[in-house]
Amino acid sequence: MANVSLDKVHSGLHFEVKHMMVSKAKGEFQDFDITFDGDFENLEAANVKVTIDVSSIETNNEDRNGHLKSADFFEVEKFPTISFESTNIKKVNDDEFEVTGDLTIKGVTKTETFKVEYNGIAKDPMQGNMIAGADVEGKINREDYGLTWNATLETGGVLVGRDIKVRGGFEFVVES
Repeated sequence: MANVSLDKVHSGLHFEVKHMMVSKAKGEFQDFDITFDGDFENLEAANVKVTIDVSSIETNNEDRNGHLKSADFFEVEKFPTISFESTNIKKVNDDEFEVTGDLTIKGVTKTETFKVEYNGIAKDPMQGNMIAGADVEGKINREDYGLTWNATLETGGVLVGRDIKVRGGFEFVVES
């Protein structure tokens, strides 16, 4: 079996949430790791584990970053990581999969399913290693994980939406 590691330079993990009912606030986690145990030729038998350093959250606004790290949201001091561990990978068609697993945020674990587009494998002409890539997307309800802080707007509605859209693009180095 090959040794597989995440190429963090060529990977990203982003999110967005409705802001004031009319626009979207966007951000990313800048420090995360993915452990892939399996074979890219048989993805349904693979296991995937994601670990995210919550303190690496970046929204291009220091005040908002600080608020998200506080007890109103992620409570980083007490819950420094978000984790996801796959329990099932289902092939939908040639390059699309559904990955179901246990997502843990703020000590709360729920089963979530994410769509994965497997982009294949290619040889890196610079390093000589094989490179595999995948794109992931999904949506979670932040309130399911105790992220319930909000403010009511004068015009109706709330400041922060409930649904968080998650997108990731990941590149893996496959060493034989």
